[in-house]
Amino acid sequence: MKYSLIFGLLLSFPFFKAQQTYPLNTFPDDVPSGSYMKDLDNELIPFVGTWVADFGGKTISLLITRQERKMFKMPKTSDFYYQDALNINYTVKGANGVELQNNNNVQHEYDRKAITSMFINNGIVNFYYTGTNCGVGWGSINLKKISNTEVSWTYLPNDTVLTTKNCQGNPDITIYLPETKNLIFTKH
Repeated sequence: MKYSLIFGLLLSFPFFKAQQTYPLNTFPDDVPSGSYMKDLDNELIPFVGTWVADFGGKTISLLITRQERKMFKMPKTSDFYYQDALNINYTVKGANGVELQNNNNVQHEYDRKAITSMFINNGIVNFYYTGTNCGVGWGSINLKKISNTEVSWTYLPNDTVLTTKNCQGNPDITIYLPETKNLIFTKH
């Protein structure tokens, strides 16, 4: 009995595949499901930290964290991959110091107000923002490293058509994040 169990385990080993690791900017469609896109050159690390900027009478604070092996599901399939990624938690305060919005309760990259990096190219990290209530403000945010203490923010949200069917009730649909190009955030 003991030998047949050991023999059965040995026979099953060839069927286990080792997870394949690829550079961070590998396109997910080009790798097998379950692959890992790793930040081999530590390109994401300079963006980690707390960053602050003032814009339009508001103070915006970004807390950027790095997450290793974040799992992403491919749309309309059962395929998935892992990727080292950056997540942004933000707080927007008005001129009087009152908090207008934050995304500190975001759990997943598909939650409203989630901001997660998708790729990095030439020192610019591209993030996907899911938008706020009813998806308002969804789109891309780009952060470019200027120096060890400064990054440049570019955010131009996409349009959203709202109807009583896809946006019920009376939610706050204000975009509080700065809609602008090349806003400088300073590291704190």
